[in-house]
Amino acid sequence: QVQLVESGGGLVQPGGSLRLSCEVSGGTLVNYAIGWFRQAPGKEREGVSCMRRNDGPTYYTDSVKGRFTISRDGADGTVWIEMNSLKPEDTATYYCAARPRGPFSPIPRHYDYWGQGTQVTVSS
Repeated sequence: QVQLVESGGGLVQPGGSLRLSCEVSGGTLVNYAIGWFRQAPGKEREGVSCMRRNDGPTYYTDSVKGRFTISRDGADGTVWIEMNSLKPEDTATYYCAARPRGPFSPIPRHYDYWGQGTQVTVSS
C-alpha cells in the first residue's frame, strides 16, 4: 500500500519561500501522476500543480504560475514543490496525491493516494 508523507510546511513572511516534499513508503511513485493540492479553511480543495514526468508537461493553477515549481526524483518518485514569492492567500494545508493510472489532473477525486497534509502559513 502506497503511503505519502508531506513535509516542509511552516510559517513564512510574505515574499518568502518554502519547499514542500512528498515522500513515499510501501512502493514507488515512479510511474504515477502526482499532484499538489491545497485547502484553506472554509474552501474546497484546490489543485495547485501536477505532473507525471520531469520531461513532460506540467499544470499550475493560475494563481501560482511563475511562483511555484513542481519536480520529482526519477529514482523513487519523491516529489517536491518549490514555492517562491509567497502571499497570504497561499495559506492552506498542502497535500500531495498520487494517481497510478490516467493522466495527471488538477481534480482531487481523480487521485487514489493522499498524504496527511502539511500546513503553510504566510503571514507577517
